[in-house]
Amino acid sequence: MYSEKPKVLHDIAGKTMLQHVVDTAASILPDKIIVIYGHGGEKVPQALQNHSAIFVLQEPQLGTGHAVKQALPHMDNDGVCLVLYGDVPLVQQETLHKLLNAENTLTLLTQFLDDPKGYGRIIRDAAGKVCRIVEEKDATPEQRTIKEINTGILAAPTKLMRKWLNDLRNENAQGEYYLTDIVAMAVEQAVKINSVLPSYEWEVKGINNKLQQAELERIWQQELANKLLAQGVTLADPARLDIRGELLCEKDVEIDVGCIFEGVVILGWGVKVGAYSVIKNTRIAGNTNIAPFSHIDDAEIGNGCHIGPFARIRPGSKLQNEVHIGNFVEIKNSEIDNYSKANHLSYIGDATIGSRVNIGAGTITCNYDGANKFRTVIEDDAFIGSDTQLVAPVKVGRGATIGAGSTITKDTPDGGLTLSRAKQLSVSGWQRPTKKIK
Repeated sequence: MYSEKPKVLHDIAGKTMLQHVVDTAASILPDKIIVIYGHGGEKVPQALQNHSAIFVLQEPQLGTGHAVKQALPHMDNDGVCLVLYGDVPLVQQETLHKLLNAENTLTLLTQFLDDPKGYGRIIRDAAGKVCRIVEEKDATPEQRTIKEINTGILAAPTKLMRKWLNDLRNENAQGEYYLTDIVAMAVEQAVKINSVLPSYEWEVKGINNKLQQAELERIWQQELANKLLAQGVTLADPARLDIRGELLCEKDVEIDVGCIFEGVVILGWGVKVGAYSVIKNTRIAGNTNIAPFSHIDDAEIGNGCHIGPFARIRPGSKLQNEVHIGNFVEIKNSEIDNYSKANHLSYIGDATIGSRVNIGAGTITCNYDGANKFRTVIEDDAFIGSDTQLVAPVKVGRGATIGAGSTITKDTPDGGLTLSRAKQLSVSGWQRPTKKIK
């Protein structure tokens, strides 16, 4: 990966490869999840520090069989051991259930590939039963023509797995302890071997470089897009959509090209999201229109709002119904009530704004004194003229009007006009300077 970051901590769809695997494993409700890690040291357990998994360091790293053996002290003999891989991130819950359905057997997840290069091959006897797995480095030219490959994912009774792992030998080209050697042991002991196929071919694609990571990212994004289309969401171009978390949509949602959704995003009925918008951890209620190039982060947007283009809604913001936030307007940690609008070139930070308030172009809430934040309150039906600075803490009264170009440092009365301007002068006889001739 040419990175200081451990491979399994690189992302697919906004989540590390390892987190994908652990989340899928957790979905089948196992007694324990044991993560064996090596490269990257403590970065791996730190990345999943909020998860209840058991972390075990493999040192030295002597192959897949040696890796799984590190988990033995934490495993109960009366259970079933399911082996997954941190760099095969998209195996699905349905496939894991297939692996666990058979009892007292060794069950392998295999796949048929047109180009099996790089994978271990499944060797079957004349009756079609699995008899062993041969790694490509150790395979004969004839064996390399076999298209059924070993994914490495398997399940077996723990009591059998414990015996097999303890009997592993490293007599191979790499001098490693191959987990795949347990297949031959199972054959010798007349243990039944099953094989199952994944529900989707992409589930078993592994990642060893940035090219494979990018390819799997696109595959997974297409799958996510297909699910949205099946639910009735309109996507202008399914190939130009990025979901880096969870996107939940009600009916008649429309999403234009180049949009990015991060964390958990909920789009209500009839929401339209314009091109190249970025929305993170936000709930947007029905019939709201997000115009192109808008950024919304950790906010709540009500019904019938219009946001953007080029608007930025920052964390802690809550917009009620029919609110209009226009181009180059930034909202941060503020509450804006029904029917209020800020249509142009304004910054609204740490503010509580009532209903039917009009905020003119260029208005700024001056909420920061260099050390502390202060709140601005604008009550219902107020009108804030263009190019106004509201120096917090300050309150604009109900129905008040603030004249354009004012700097407001004190609370203003209800219903009145407040302005703060230098007296306008016109100087007679004044001449504009001209350049001197050299």
